[in-house]
This record gives sequence, structure tokens and C-alpha cells, in this order.
Amino acid sequence: MSARLLKQFLKEQEQKQRQERREIGDGSEEEEDAESPDFGSRSSINPFDFLNEEDDDEPDQQDESKATEETFIRSSDEVKREMTAVEGTSTSNCKPKKKNKSKKKKKGKEGPTSANKVEESLEEVLENLSLDVNYSVSGPDPTKSNLGKAKVNDKFVKRFDQSILQVNPKNLNPQNELRKIFGSKVVKSFEQSNQAGGSRQLRGGRSGARHRKTNLVTPLEHWPQWDGSFSMELLETKDGCNYFRYVYSASYDETQRLFEGAKATHDLNGVAVLLRHRHRYHIDSLMALAYYHMLTGEHQTSADETAMCLYALECAWHPMFTPFQGNCQLKYSHETNKALFKVLFTHMKSLDRQGCCRSALEVCKLLLSLDSDDPMGALFCIDYFALRAEEYAWLEQFSEEYKSDNSLWMFPNFSFSLAICRFNLEKEGTLGDSSVGVAKSRSVDLMKQALMLHPSVLRKLEAKVPLKSQIWTTILKNTFFQADRTGSLSLDHLIDLYIERSYIIWKRPELQKFLQDAAAQVIEALEHNINEAKDWACVSKEAFSSESNEYVHLLVSDFSDKMPSLTPENLENAMVDLRIVAGQNGVQVDNQQNGGPAPQPIANRNALAVLMESILPWVHYEDGEGGVADEDDGHGAGHD
Repeated sequence: MSARLLKQFLKEQEQKQRQERREIGDGSEEEEDAESPDFGSRSSINPFDFLNEEDDDEPDQQDESKATEETFIRSSDEVKREMTAVEGTSTSNCKPKKKNKSKKKKKGKEGPTSANKVEESLEEVLENLSLDVNYSVSGPDPTKSNLGKAKVNDKFVKRFDQSILQVNPKNLNPQNELRKIFGSKVVKSFEQSNQAGGSRQLRGGRSGARHRKTNLVTPLEHWPQWDGSFSMELLETKDGCNYFRYVYSASYDETQRLFEGAKATHDLNGVAVLLRHRHRYHIDSLMALAYYHMLTGEHQTSADETAMCLYALECAWHPMFTPFQGNCQLKYSHETNKALFKVLFTHMKSLDRQGCCRSALEVCKLLLSLDSDDPMGALFCIDYFALRAEEYAWLEQFSEEYKSDNSLWMFPNFSFSLAICRFNLEKEGTLGDSSVGVAKSRSVDLMKQALMLHPSVLRKLEAKVPLKSQIWTTILKNTFFQADRTGSLSLDHLIDLYIERSYIIWKRPELQKFLQDAAAQVIEALEHNINEAKDWACVSKEAFSSESNEYVHLLVSDFSDKMPSLTPENLENAMVDLRIVAGQNGVQVDNQQNGGPAPQPIANRNALAVLMESILPWVHYEDGEGGVADEDDGHGAGHD
């Protein structure tokens, strides 16, 4: 039904109300029904006469507006029945269009009259009616009460939409960020040159193959189609949050077992065979080859294989899985869910190496929102990406709202990053916009607080950046900054993570001067009150009271921006998960990181297999003193 007919009906109801007010006790209900025009005889009425009618004076229009709203509320059920009889549809699906009415002008030109307000009020009532709200005629003011409920719901939706970990899918595309940095012409020229060479197709280009549209990556034309070898299932819904996990098919499970066998023997050729003949989107096999190609310097190939993993993992998402809204959980404790976390972490580091810190920040937010336990340590690099992406206001908001506590500043990375964030906001002059009615600490006060809480950071920064000014020599001679260890294994590990991840930020001369001034003020304050240092030491000891390292699962090398290189001696490391080895034998990890592979035992092994394996130049075995029962001459060929 058109909006014009609906308004004509409402006009007739308004005339009825005015006529009732003019009559003084003469009319009865039957007479009123007789005087009221029937809705079914509307065909005899010219609908264009309504457009040519002139409005009454302003007081009458206000009365008409009130009468319209009241009449429409009381007659909402009647309108629904009559409109259903005419066209078979309910008014909940009607979306009236705004029409301009001819109005009576007073003294030349005038602004919008109250007739516009009547139209707006009618449309608001229609919108409320579309929600199937049952208005009570006997209530005091149903219009105000329902509008109040609508406002409360709008506020709730607004708060949900402004979730601190909500991800913007547009920012996940690094091409958008590259266009902002270099310009669309440069990026387009680069894409065309690569397409002309035939080497590969960049993200965002058209592809000939039919692939699903995904947000994390855009599939390339030479990628195989998604085979549906695994999917995702909904486990439960708790406190408005949906919990999911990945589910493997039987054939994918068999491929996973074959991969574990190839990994145990460091057989990269076997992994390639699995990808070619079993499952083209086997995640662990693709990640193993991606790591291998990264070690050999083929970074683009490695990035493409990581993107293939993300494409397959997103294709398997459940229809109710909406991680960008921050209302879904994918617990790392489920073995099948671990692949997504590892692939996202690798993709995040790849984006950082490309200089797309804004996209890396969105991936980091996604990692942190998927599991509140933060198994990958996204909390210890999210501040770095926020500073590199110049999202200063967001970082302050995150530190205040995340998990509804204000304890993030206790971590060394947030202690210093929040001071840098406030320093940049003060420099830009935008601090006042974000702190209306709230007293904010100065950046120098935040930096002094960070130095008092974590004094060992200064010496490590001086060695890593490095800080070459002569003034630093004088500052570091102070007893308060001489120690490079805190006595807490957890805190020392977090400081190492922060230095390795964020040292590059401190290469800015203005930040070095800022840090230098704050350190000088700390020394001056301690000369007047030595007990202040003891108080901050007690705070640090209480915050990190665990005797063991609670963050041992986070490797410092995973937070480094250095690219590892491959040598023949550690080729087998391409198939070794250092996270698993770290929990079994820490000495073996140290040997592997230093470039020397662990000696291979030969006890109870086939002699022919040992002989063939010994031909490989990077394989060597334990000697007789290592407790090996058997020793043959064949394994000596492994040593030059």
C-alpha cells in the first residue's frame, strides 16, 4: 500500500477528531461511524486532492499532529487489518517516502512549518509499528514509553558496535593501507607490472577462477577451489558469546596423521606430496612450506602460502561465527583451533614487514578477541602496532576498557607505550578532545612512573637501540638504573619481549630526549625521597609474584623483526615446532637456535636406514660416550 493512501486515511481520521471536538454532546457513536468515511470506498476519492489542500493555521496544525499520533496509535491494529485486506501485506513492511507538501507562506519566505514535524512523527510511529510493539490504550503515554525503550535499545546497540576489539574488515586489506601511503596510481602501476610479468596476481585483483569472497585475504586465480575438508561447529552460547571449534573430516584426519609422520622424519618432499595428492588446503603442510620458503628467502611465496591457509580457514567458518564484532570465542585449548591462531600470528608479522601496521593492528585485535586467555601473546604487541599506526586515542581507550580493569599499565610494554601515546597526543594538541571532564596525567609523569616501576628497561634500551649520547652514561651510573634483572622470571621475560618488539620506536630523537628528561627527573626525585624507590619495588613484586615464568610459551624470537636465514646445518628446523620442543627440552632449543642441530641417536635403528641418512651433510650422531650401545662406521660419513 502506498504512503499516500495511508496518509489519506489518517487525514480522514483527523477530520473525524476535529468534528468530534466541535460537536457539543449531540453526536453518538453510531452517528460518528456513519459520518466517518469507509476505508473500502476510498476508490471514489481523488488522491490528488490531498496535495492541493492548504494547511490550517499553526495552532491547528499542532493539534492535528497530536491527534494524528494518538489516533494512529489507537488504530494501529485496525490499520493492519484493513491494509491486509486491501493488499495482503502488513504495515510493518511499508516504508513511506517523504513528500513535499505545498504550504501557506506568511510574509514572503519562511522556514519549514510544523507540517514537516507531522510527517516525521508519522514515520517514527511507523518505524515503531514495524517492530510489532503492542501499545496499551489505557497506559499513561504509550508513545513516550516505547520511544524511551527504543532509545535504550539504541544505546545498547551503539555500545556493542563500539566494542574496543571490534575489527574493521576494510582495514584488514593491506592494499587499502598501501594506497594511503603511496597513492592509488603507484599501487595500480605495481599491480599491472606484476600481472604483465605473469608471476602472480596481487591481492584485490580480478581472478578467473570462482572463489569465495573472504575478508582476511583475497584468493589468487591460480589457487585451487576450497574443498570443504574441514568445517566449524557451534559448541554453546554463554553470556551472549558464541563458542566454536573446527571439525576435521575423516580424510583430513588421515592426511594429518601422514603429515605428522613426514614431520618426524623431516621429509619436506612428503609434505609436498600430501598437498598435491591429498588435500590442497592442508593447513599444517602449507605452514611448514611457508616457514621453509621464509628461511630460504622466498618471502612472497611464503606469504602466499600463509594467505592460502587463511582463505581455507575462513571458508570453513560457521554462519553464526562473526569474529569481527568481538562476540565469538574460539578457544585455543581445542587442538583443531590452534591452526587459526598460528596462521593469524604469522600473517600479522608478514603485514608488519610490509609496513602495513594498520592492517597488522586489526589482525592483532582479532587474535585477542578470539580467546580471552591470549595464547599467542597478542596483548604484548598490540600497543606496538597501535603506536606505529598512530592510533593513539584508541590505545588509551583500550587500556581503560579492556576487561574492565585498569591494570594494563603494570605490564612493561603498556607502561612505556601509554607514556609515548600521551606524548604524541600532547604534541598533536588533540588531548583535550578525548579527555572532556577527566583529569589526564602528563606524559612526563607517565614516563617517570614507567621508569620507577621498570627501571631495568632503560639499560636494555640503551644497549638495543642504542642510546649513544654521553648523558646516558651518567644516567646509567646511578644505582637505581644499574640492574638489568628484576628477580621475577615473568617480568624479566615480558621486558625482553618489549625490548625485542618495540625498540625501533625509540630510534626517534624526540622520544630519546623525552626519555632522557624523565630519567633525570627520576634521579632527582630519588635524591630527595629514597623510600619512593622501595614503594615502587613492592608494587612490582606484588604484581609479578609468581616464582616461575608464566610466559615461557611466548618465544622472544616470535616478537623479533629479524628474518631468520637457512643454513644446511639447520635445514631440519623447518619441520620442527620450537614451541613444542621448548616444553620438552630447553637445552635442545638453545642448540637449535645457535645453529647446531641436536645429535641423532642410532640405538635400535635399522643399519641400512642409518647408512643412507648419514649421507646428508647436516646429519650427525651421538658418539659412544653419549650412551649409544651400537656404533658403526657408516655414520661417520656425516662428518667431514
